[in-house]
Amino acid sequence: MPILQGERMSDSFTSVPIHEAVKCIEWLLGKWKSESSKGQFPTIESFTYEEEATFSHVGQPMLNFSFNSWHHESGKPLHRETGFLRVNPGTNEVAYISAQNFGVVELEEGIVEGTGINLESTTIGRMSFAKDPIVTKVKRTFKLTAPNTLEQTVFMATSKIPEVKEHLWVRYKKIDS
Repeated sequence: MPILQGERMSDSFTSVPIHEAVKCIEWLLGKWKSESSKGQFPTIESFTYEEEATFSHVGQPMLNFSFNSWHHESGKPLHRETGFLRVNPGTNEVAYISAQNFGVVELEEGIVEGTGINLESTTIGRMSFAKDPIVTKVKRTFKLTAPNTLEQTVFMATSKIPEVKEHLWVRYKKIDS
């Protein structure tokens, strides 16, 4: 695949100038590692996990992201998610577009307010052989609580629990800019 002028095939966080549209979320750029986390939902036993999150860019009006989590004690890989956080240029509107290893794809939309982002699902798709229950709604927040501390909270509803409930909470520390 040819590399277009201004693009770089790298995961560097600052190899090209950041697009003007994403300056409102550039505080996300870098690699983050979980410091504390919890998972819960009415239909499962509560758990803790480890996670690394990476936000990078290639000069487009979006950030690229990936989340990789593993079991706190065994180190067994868990959730994998990758996608884009796209900003509508000239606005504080943002779209979170992701694909997950459990066979789910999501489109969430919301707004950026300072160093916080509030998102809500508009579309959730899933592969035909994904395990039940079906996720029917997702709400997600990102909040920079200190210069190198990021929190993410994920709420969801399913075909078994139709009310939106907290599912995941994680506090990250930045480990690489």
